[in-house]
Amino acid sequence: MKIAICLVSVLMLLSLPAVAEVQGIQDELLDHLVGSWVMQGTIGGDRVTHDLVGEWVLGHQYLRFHEVARGLGSDGTPAYEAIVFIGWNESVGRYTCLWLDETGSGAQFPEGTGYAEPAVDELAFVFDTGEDSAIHTTFTYDRDSDAWRWLIEIERGTKISTFAQVTLTRQ
Repeated sequence: MKIAICLVSVLMLLSLPAVAEVQGIQDELLDHLVGSWVMQGTIGGDRVTHDLVGEWVLGHQYLRFHEVARGLGSDGTPAYEAIVFIGWNESVGRYTCLWLDETGSGAQFPEGTGYAEPAVDELAFVFDTGEDSAIHTTFTYDRDSDAWRWLIEIERGTKISTFAQVTLTRQ
């Protein structure tokens, strides 16, 4: 009798729906940002190397990446650090990005918030900085190399200048 009760109990547990189903947004492109990366290239005319870690957070609602410069500032802390959240806004059908960094520029909402239309292997965020200016931050995924190219351009009026060109490769 004990064996029959145990067998029925096990069968009941096996028939329950899986509790560990992934919740939140499902986005193949953002999934490619998950992991540990080395970012190398040029920012503001200077050669840089940063470490970046991407992970899903808050119930798989946002992709967060934490970026930290390997170079140090005069006070001994990293020369640059940012925490960035990327999510999908279903009601308007576009990506939303909140950029928080130690420069304080993200605190100037809505300037710290960018938007990108869906595209194949590209996240082209535009951050409206007001006064006829914007920051264009474009992440382009290269499936063959499993790497990202990242371009930041500054728009002022009709003039656009390149601020940063970097590549993210897996660590």
